Amino acid sequence: MKKRKARKSPDEMTFLEHLEDLRQRLFYSFIAIFLAVIPAWIFSRDLYKILAKPVTQYLPEGTKMAFTTLTAPFMLYLKVSFLAALFFTSPFIFYQLWMFISPGLYQREKKYVIPFVFFTTFFFILGAVFGYFIVFPWACRFFLTLGKDFQPVITVDQYFSFALKVLLGIALVFELPTLVYFLSRIGIITSRWMIKNFQYAVLASFVIAAVITPTPDMITQSIVAVPLIALYGLSILISFVVGKNKERRGRQEEESSSDSDHLAG
Repeated sequence: MKKRKARKSPDEMTFLEHLEDLRQRLFYSFIAIFLAVIPAWIFSRDLYKILAKPVTQYLPEGTKMAFTTLTAPFMLYLKVSFLAALFFTSPFIFYQLWMFISPGLYQREKKYVIPFVFFTTFFFILGAVFGYFIVFPWACRFFLTLGKDFQPVITVDQYFSFALKVLLGIALVFELPTLVYFLSRIGIITSRWMIKNFQYAVLASFVIAAVITPTPDMITQSIVAVPLIALYGLSILISFVVGKNKERRGRQEEESSSDSDHLAG
């Protein structure tokens, strides 16, 4: 029986080997999503009703969303199934991401695989939940109230594109604390640097909110921007704690090295 080859470090891997590793991780992720689409398709009608609730609750009684092409309902249910499969398999996808970046980590850092998968999944789903329950209904009510003098004809394609942009956009932005943790671990950023650039983070939060939310009013944008700023504040705290832990470990290693040199002398 052949032994499994140990994974090379990034310094030992060629560019083509990096690409091959990335291709493998993407392939595994795609297979997981594809397999999850099958059970999601069975419940696609129920999933669609859940996804459509933020807008249907504000439509006039008896009004339904429309479609303009024969295949639109089929494609809608398929897209909804893929979206559900993406969130359902997100722990596995984040695990594949970890497996891709883990060769570049120190041995003591590789043990954080479970916290990494847990927190990336947690913040990813938390962002989607925030978008669905807070941003989505507010935006739908804003647009429908603005157009109350007209007959709404909302196509399923337009609505799904809107939903995908809001849910995935906010879900990805909510990954900021996890990203900051690992950037702090490898020393790219520090809490002092983040505090120094706080005003730019506030500006960036409103720019991102303006991109994610299609409504032009500042109230809706603030509903997204304020939590982003709060996440940035949480990230500063995370970076501060990581920095303190690194300093403490550095002092312990220096003391241990000093003691070893003293004993050797």
